[in-house]
Amino acid sequence: MSHLTAATATGAVQALGVGVPGYAHPLLAPVEWAELTRPGTPLHWAVLNVADGPGTRPDPHCLEAAGRLRNAGVRVLGHLDLAHGSRPFGELVSDAHRFLDWYRVDGYYLERCPADRADLAATRRLTATLEAVLDGEAHLVLGHGTHPHPGYAEAADQLVTFSGAWADYRWSQVAEWTADLPESTFVHLVHGVPRTHLDEALRIARWQGAGTIFFTDRTGGPGRSGAFHALPGYWDEIVSRIGPGVSE
Repeated sequence: MSHLTAATATGAVQALGVGVPGYAHPLLAPVEWAELTRPGTPLHWAVLNVADGPGTRPDPHCLEAAGRLRNAGVRVLGHLDLAHGSRPFGELVSDAHRFLDWYRVDGYYLERCPADRADLAATRRLTATLEAVLDGEAHLVLGHGTHPHPGYAEAADQLVTFSGAWADYRWSQVAEWTADLPESTFVHLVHGVPRTHLDEALRIARWQGAGTIFFTDRTGGPGRSGAFHALPGYWDEIVSRIGPGVSE
């Protein structure tokens, strides 16, 4: 698994940073993709979603965008939609290989990952296979969007334990079992955060023990809609508030 978790295990403190759950296609969001390569941006990873996955053939625009991110030292994750556990194992592994072969990804973001104990064994089988695809170096993020059974923490590097609206996030509660794990384990994705409440949102993230966040003032529902597909209006403020996304 990746060095986000490993760094914490060795005693380093993981700085709060940004994870981008998937901007629009580079032709539709060129400014967004360019911003991710700006020096000093506290970025932990960015998700590449070509066409609800890797698509049917290599996309030169996505290949160029992924290459620029890698050259800037940014981890690129391929988007795999688990459809709450309903997608066939072989289909997901095939998509994973396409992402690696065509875009040289560093890991995978598993959107709509199951959260129940009953699906844990199947998810572990999948994440173990994805690790093997990248020779044990895959960074894996499970996009539950809620607190899953705690056993999922052993199946990946990071868990998305909140994905939703600011109105829900500001009153959200953290599961007690998360206190036993490092901040680098948890991801919060929040849309509809007003500029005037950005500091409050950051305080909630830190208090709840999140290591990676994406906050935006845009609205439109959770990650599968357009809420997370563009830069928030206060992107520069986020970058200045949380600083370099490196272990200190």
